[in-house]
Amino acid sequence: MTHAPAQPLAARLAAALPPGRFTRLGVAVSGGGDSVALMHLFAAYHAEGGPEPVIVSLDHGLRPEAAAEVAGVARAAAALGLAHTALVWRGWDGRGNLMQAARQARYRLIGDWARGAGLPAVALGHTADDQAETFLMRLARGAGVDGLSAMAFERFADGMLWLRPLLGVTRAELRTWLAAHGIGWVDDPSNVDATYARIRARGALMALAPLGITAEGVAEVTAHLREVRAALVVQTHAAAVALTHVEAGDVVIDRSGLAALPAEIRRRLLAHALRWIAGAEHGPRGPALAEAANAACAGVPATLHGCLCLPEGQSLRLCREAAATAAAVLPGALWDRRWRVIGPALPGAKVHALGEAGLRHCPDWRQSGRPRAALAADPAVWRGAELLAAPLAGMGNGWQAEPARDGADFLTSLFVH
Repeated sequence: MTHAPAQPLAARLAAALPPGRFTRLGVAVSGGGDSVALMHLFAAYHAEGGPEPVIVSLDHGLRPEAAAEVAGVARAAAALGLAHTALVWRGWDGRGNLMQAARQARYRLIGDWARGAGLPAVALGHTADDQAETFLMRLARGAGVDGLSAMAFERFADGMLWLRPLLGVTRAELRTWLAAHGIGWVDDPSNVDATYARIRARGALMALAPLGITAEGVAEVTAHLREVRAALVVQTHAAAVALTHVEAGDVVIDRSGLAALPAEIRRRLLAHALRWIAGAEHGPRGPALAEAANAACAGVPATLHGCLCLPEGQSLRLCREAAATAAAVLPGALWDRRWRVIGPALPGAKVHALGEAGLRHCPDWRQSGRPRAALAADPAVWRGAELLAAPLAGMGNGWQAEPARDGADFLTSLFVH
């Protein structure tokens, strides 16, 4: 297939992803207008020296037409001379939030595929309209600066860099370009189903048009808010450098310095520390976080997000909560997203939390300088009910606990989250 002339849209794509940054990258294509346009624009850009797009589609199995739509994307990719991979998800059990489950599966499966293919990033077809709709949905939930910043042009999550190079382009622009060049696409019936919040937000955006509130205008506002967010992140990083240190996976904060911070920076620092310790995708938000911040400044212990906030004199120790730690794993495997425990080969040995029961077998635990509650959430080696080793509680027995992340990661991850 001859590539459709793409100017000026190709220029906007090139501006978002300058030549030379990537040689290859994944492009997620569902068959809808936005992602089909993204595939054709990347094909044209590649012909002019841009990165090679490698196409991937996911059949969620939620509609009978889905398999045929993925097959249609495969044919279109082949006509453009592009490689295509079809993924399948059949994980919906009829419970919980369908849209959220499908979204999580999409990112997980596509991310796994991209890593396996040696691709450094995956481009998505989100547009200025998607950005505006996301803003309205988050506004309805009373989101703060981070939420109202909506979607980022780049985001590192689940071990993959996700790109949204069309966030400055409207849905109408893409469809006008597709129609002008005779390129077809599929309209998902869920795009007119008002039971979904996004579709209601789409209708609200149309109703706001007479006031001059457009997708482009809202997208511009979110861009301003992202600049605000970036400034707040810089301030939070400076506070983390000045007031915190990481000790055996715990984050220890100067309590008086924490109390002196502006409320927003204080909440951000605590939220990041709790997310980092728990290994969670997001930190706590809202009233629970505000209460924990007040408790921390007042020297009152608190439990939040699978973590403990323990005042220690002039410091505040944030550590993992033993009851929230992960299930047992074999030695050498990553446990609780925090530790790998290495030692002699012993049949039946497994790694899980030390707990209070294990601490009773560690007479030298006080030499660690850490409180019992923090040590209880540390990794230990067990064989049934027999404690074999607790490397962080003074009972090494030839075993070592290696942290998966360190203090440098705590600081740098402020910028990439």
